Amino acid sequence: MASTNHPLRRWPKWPAGILFVVLVATSGWWYFENANKAAAPLNTVEVTRGDIQQLVSATGVLEPSNYVDVGAQVSGQVDIIHVRVGQAVAEGQLLVEIDPTVYMAKVDATRAQLKNQQAQIDDRKAQLKLAGIQFQRQQNLFGEDATTREALQMAEASLASAKAQLAMLEAQIEQTSSTLRAEEANLSYARIYAPMNGTVVSIEAREGQTLNASQTAPLLMRIADLATMRVRAQVSEADISKLEPGMKVYFTTLGDPDKKLFGELDYIEPTPEVTNNVVLYNALFEVNNERGSLLPNMTAQVFFVQHEALGVLRVPVSTVQGGKVQVLNASGQPEARDVQTGVSDRVHSEVLAGLEEGDEVVLVPRNPRAGSSSPNFRGMLR
Repeated sequence: MASTNHPLRRWPKWPAGILFVVLVATSGWWYFENANKAAAPLNTVEVTRGDIQQLVSATGVLEPSNYVDVGAQVSGQVDIIHVRVGQAVAEGQLLVEIDPTVYMAKVDATRAQLKNQQAQIDDRKAQLKLAGIQFQRQQNLFGEDATTREALQMAEASLASAKAQLAMLEAQIEQTSSTLRAEEANLSYARIYAPMNGTVVSIEAREGQTLNASQTAPLLMRIADLATMRVRAQVSEADISKLEPGMKVYFTTLGDPDKKLFGELDYIEPTPEVTNNVVLYNALFEVNNERGSLLPNMTAQVFFVQHEALGVLRVPVSTVQGGKVQVLNASGQPEARDVQTGVSDRVHSEVLAGLEEGDEVVLVPRNPRAGSSSPNFRGMLR
């Protein structure tokens, strides 16, 4: 029986040319891939000079630094309002007139009463003079035994009565005079004048309105000095301990967010305002407003300057790690360098030592573990 030889099953042999092409292609792919990674530029930033401020921010509202609520001291109907909202007024300028009819009548009646009493006092003085003459005559007669002691005593009593009546009438005149002064004052209160120089910022009364001043003084209008405004900033309890009177502060308004207006913190009100369990303290300061661009109730974004460094070397905060930065050397490679920093905000750190202006600092340091690895050809050759 003839034997049959079965050759072993083998993988097909790759021709040498094909294998060479595969190796070259794979090596080329690996080289260019890793070359591109190595050639990727570093993300750097230049060390520059600028300002750094450590700030405490808050929201505030503008209000006049000085204002007066003008009220009425007498009741009556408002006849004329001589001013309008926004009008500048001078101290002593007539603002409002209240119907003076009732008060003029009272003044006239009291003056007439006073004239009547003054006429009576002239009569009392004449009676007093006559009583004095009679008393003197009775004294002379009594000395000559020409009259009785009873007549003398009656003359003396008449003199004393005349003096008392005159004194009583004089007191009534003083009382009437006092009443007249009060009535004249009420009449003058019917014309209301500006108590200060300023601007009319609000008017509550209307012409024809009846005012009742018997219990509380009715509010007519508010006059404020807008040349100096006050900012009332509400600071959270977490930041209030960072503030102290005299520190520098600036703010911007919604209408002009690019313009900074500066001042100094005057004082902090010790009593907080609590809204929805949020504790806020009022910090107040004044600002000049000669141009009149600031108006009451404007919203202000306030910044209290806790620390600042002006015109200093600075780098982004993220570049400093443990007191070191990565700086490009002369060959363009990053190297670690020790730095000393000062004032920092959320963006920049002040550089006190270790860097110079113009140095290139790496923003995102290269990952040392991101090295390349050789491709595995072993699987391809199987």
